[in-house]
Formats: sequence, C-alpha cells, structure tokens
Amino acid sequence: MNMSISSLIHESFLQKSFIKSPLNYTGGKFKLLSQIVPFFPDNIETFVDLFAGGCNVAINCNASKIIANDINNQTIELYKYMQDKTIFEIINEIDSLIEKYNLSQSSLYGYEKYNTDSLIGLASYNKKAYLKLREDYNNNPTPIKFYTLIIFAFNNQIRFNKEGKFNLPVNKRDFTANMRRNLELFINRIKNIDIEFISKDFRAVTIPNNSFVYIDPPYLATTASYNENGGWNEELEQELLNYLDELNQRGINFALSNVLESKGIKNQLLIDWCYKRGYKINYLNYSYSNCNYQTKNRDKSSTIEVLITNYESVKVRLTA
Repeated sequence: MNMSISSLIHESFLQKSFIKSPLNYTGGKFKLLSQIVPFFPDNIETFVDLFAGGCNVAINCNASKIIANDINNQTIELYKYMQDKTIFEIINEIDSLIEKYNLSQSSLYGYEKYNTDSLIGLASYNKKAYLKLREDYNNNPTPIKFYTLIIFAFNNQIRFNKEGKFNLPVNKRDFTANMRRNLELFINRIKNIDIEFISKDFRAVTIPNNSFVYIDPPYLATTASYNENGGWNEELEQELLNYLDELNQRGINFALSNVLESKGIKNQLLIDWCYKRGYKINYLNYSYSNCNYQTKNRDKSSTIEVLITNYESVKVRLTA
C-alpha cells in the first residue's frame, strides 16, 4: 500500500511534542499543529503571526525571529508580562490572588473541601468571588488579574463586550495541575526564543522582506463570538485578501488558515479569490485530504478547514 509523503510527515509530526498555549482562544490551532506546521518552509528567518491569539502556532514554529501580533492588547500585555517575570513570580502572584479572593484550590484540597465533586464542579462555590475579581479587573486591569480571571472563566476563554469589559461567567473548574504545567512550559518557551509581541491592526503591521507570514483571522463563514458585535465582516475580509495579494507581489510567502464552508455557510469571497489568484488550497483535518470543494457528495453540515498558500510545499506534495 502506497503512503503519501504528506501522510508520512503528518505521522512524524504527531510524535512531536508541541507546547500548548495557556489561553483557550476560540479557533485555537493547537490540535491542527501537526497538519499545519509541515506546510511551513524550512529556514524561516522572520515568522510573522498576524493574528496570534493564543500563540499556539507562533511558539511552535522554527524561525530565527518571531513576531506575534494581535489586536487584543490585553493578551499582548499578558505575554510581555510573562516574558519579564520569572515562572516562580507569576505562579506565586496567581496563587496570592486566588487566596485573596477565596477562590477554590481543588488541586491542593480536593473537591470535598468545597462540598462538591468533579461532576458538579466548582461554579457555585466560586461564583461570588469570581464576579468580584471580574469587577475589580474591569475597573483596574492588570495582566495577572487578567490571567487569573481566565483560569476561572467559562471554558477558560476570553470575551469582552462592546464596552471593552470582560463578561464571561464563572467556570466549573479552577487552577488545575495540568493548567499550571501548560503555563510553565509556555513561559519557558517564550523566554528561550526570539519572539516579539506587538498589538496592532493587521493593516498596520510592517512585514520585513525576509518574512514568512502566517494568518489565522476570524472566519467569515462561522458564527464564533469574535464575529459578534461587528467584529469581522466582508469589508475586513476583502482588505485582508488585498493585503495578502500585496505580500504575494513582494515575493513574500504566506499561509492562511480559514474555512471555505461551515455548516452550509460558504465564504464565497474567499473561494473566488483563491481560484482567481491560483493560490494553493490545502485541506486539513484529513477527512478533507482527498476531497475537493466541488465534490457533490461532501457532507454539507461539515466545516471545510483549509490552509491557503501562495507557494507549493515540497514537504507535503502528494506522490502518485
């Protein structure tokens, strides 16, 4: 039985130990790293992550220098804080805030101390203290309050309302041993690579000529929370596509994560752009690896996730 080069590389990347972001960003790419990273060129001088989010891709790429940009300034300030402080200092400040607000510490005391179990969770116990922490953060934001808030927020996610206030409800979990380890590994990683964190609108990011650019924008075809309140629309989508065309004209390689269709909703703007420009559409999730967008029998309820490149990756070129 023949196996494609892409399959072999995918299998080898599954064995690689990727570092997971301590932030549970909507649309985070940690689970797709073994499929995305093999498409990246070798010997990248400057890797630019234009919509870095949780930074799963940026911290796991191999490049001489990394620029991680995100429009969410709170997230970028948190990363800078993690760069500047020691792991011990950060963990100690988190634990101090947890004690100050009398939030649960199930990893130390178990669930019995809080009259609950793992199935029911800790939301009822933590709700009052969490809402106080959330109020204090919204009135006087600091990076350490921000991360502690994320720990106890619903699904450990990040969401702000139109007024810029963090507004997620309380989670049923707390600061688990696994979260601590993920945080420590992430901090250690960003301290040992050449990575610069910036917070700009993508249109304002200057791309050096020696760069490779990765783009994971909000998806026009989804209804995720980042598309609420007018966060992303066709006008911004078109501006991004124009931006990528300009990179292509400069001879700069890029890889764009996106979806062509989600639950029957097509991103026709993106589809037309790909075919008109002749960019490469690389299907991810491997259920799509042998499919074509034009296939009549595809599952109309599925999400067709792709990596669009303006180059052909030798590493993942299929064999006959």
